[in-house]
Amino acid sequence: MTLAELSVEYRAHAHALDLRICQLEYLLEQADDPDRRCQLRDRIRMLSAMLREARELAVLTEHYYDRGYRRNAKYTL
Repeated sequence: MTLAELSVEYRAHAHALDLRICQLEYLLEQADDPDRRCQLRDRIRMLSAMLREARELAVLTEHYYDRGYRRNAKYTL
């Protein structure tokens, strides 16, 4: 698998995560139970971090070989 193909996979993963976050936010609006609301907020927070990383990795793998591309220091050695 090439980095360009991997980038497409990361973007698809990010899209799926974004959809799930939207679903959970809708459930959060409807929830009355404080414990359930807390669980939903925690899950949204975790998925949001995963979404951010998937987007960052999609950009990194998409532009990895571009001259002059400044990589995110988080993903360099």
